Amino acid sequence: MVCLVVFAPAGNTQEALYEGERWWAPGQGEQFPDRMSFENNTGIVTTINSAGAVDTAGHPFFEPLGSNGRACVTCHQPADGMSLSLTTIRERWRETAGADPLFAAIDGANCPNLPQGVASSHSLLLDRGLFRIFRPWPPVDHDGNAVSPEFDIDVIRDPTGCNTNPDYGLASDDPTISVFRRPRPATNLKYITATGFPFEPKNGLPLPNDPLTGLPVSGNIMADARVRTLREQAIDAMKSHLQVEGEPDENDIKRIIAFESQLYTAQSFDKRGGSLTDQGARGGPELLAKSRAGVLNSASRSPMWDEFESWIDLQDKPDHLSDEQFEFRRSVGRGVRFFRERTFLISDQAGITSMNFGNPVRNDCNFCHNMYRFGNDVAPGQVDLGTVNHPFSDPQPHLPLFKLTCKDGFEPHPHLGRTVLTHDPGFALTTGKCADIGKLTIQSMRGLASRPPYFSSGFAQTIRESVEYYDRRFYMQMTEQEKQDLANLMSVL
Repeated sequence: MVCLVVFAPAGNTQEALYEGERWWAPGQGEQFPDRMSFENNTGIVTTINSAGAVDTAGHPFFEPLGSNGRACVTCHQPADGMSLSLTTIRERWRETAGADPLFAAIDGANCPNLPQGVASSHSLLLDRGLFRIFRPWPPVDHDGNAVSPEFDIDVIRDPTGCNTNPDYGLASDDPTISVFRRPRPATNLKYITATGFPFEPKNGLPLPNDPLTGLPVSGNIMADARVRTLREQAIDAMKSHLQVEGEPDENDIKRIIAFESQLYTAQSFDKRGGSLTDQGARGGPELLAKSRAGVLNSASRSPMWDEFESWIDLQDKPDHLSDEQFEFRRSVGRGVRFFRERTFLISDQAGITSMNFGNPVRNDCNFCHNMYRFGNDVAPGQVDLGTVNHPFSDPQPHLPLFKLTCKDGFEPHPHLGRTVLTHDPGFALTTGKCADIGKLTIQSMRGLASRPPYFSSGFAQTIRESVEYYDRRFYMQMTEQEKQDLANLMSVL
């Protein structure tokens, strides 16, 4: 196959695209090169393997280890920034008539009891990019011990039928709560696992430790922090999503972690702005590979998104830039300034305004997205952004709706009271605490353009729609220009 090339305007670096197929099927045995670039809606996303090319034949990340034919790569595709976009999901359905292992009944269907090969049975995956996440009820801790929850849970609405199903729901012999979430990227893990504090500022407690190494863990690996370490995450995925029988092989676990930990992903080229790694910008995955993780941004020494510093306050157009490139770069520069400096009132956000910062508290985007060059939160812990809890969540009638009632003798939710309506209890499915209802781990901001839709429930189909949600949620009253500038910035990360 001839290598595809995106030809940039004069003065910008040309980006060569990966010459193989976009879809990586389990067991195909091809070499994973040290650099892979794929086109997306706004430009090119690039993943580098900092340890060099890898032979995937027999590698546990790429081989089907369980009974359903999936491998890790099934839901962590290089073309989608090591996650999975809605476009890719729909293409696989069309190309395989729903027979790809991606659509395995265990979590690729709205509920395993539904007829397979029928689009309506997989509507949440096909329409929103959501997989079923099934959690035990009552919760169990990281060591498998039962947790006594502070609240009762009732199913108010169950469009998938899974939470009320006699075999898979709350009343089954193995009581289970089904929620639906987007897959997280299996890349840039140096940043995901970094800890910036020895304690969790959101609850004031010391960080939990890895039981094997004794080192503190970040809690940022999964949306609901149900695993502490990459090892626990690999085991959880192998048992649930891959349906591996028995105990996973320890050597397989180590090889999966080693491979994921050497990957770095970021947007490297923009169709409107040109190269993101030269000509003034210093972005791309190489920047992530060489930078130190867990650093708190600061106004002077390490300001957020400083790779685009030269795009801020652009005045005179260089000869090598087209008018479109120049204006787009100016827009990104304004987006950087907005991200750093535009303050607004943050209110009723458990994990933030419940932690003695004040309610409301005035701050900027940096307040939560503060990890230098990455945008995660240096302070470990989960927050309730309002994307799943009423009254702040957008209408999502396709999702289950739960009523959680805090029991007598326990503190209610800090902002929503004793009874909370939610599409996803989030962190509370791990801790059983009223204060944690609807809290979720902040998402990675790198490679966003390659993996829509956005937020854990996938309700924002575009980056611009995610910006619109923030504008509504915090009454920011952004201008149209500010919305587009911020969306343009997020598209080049």
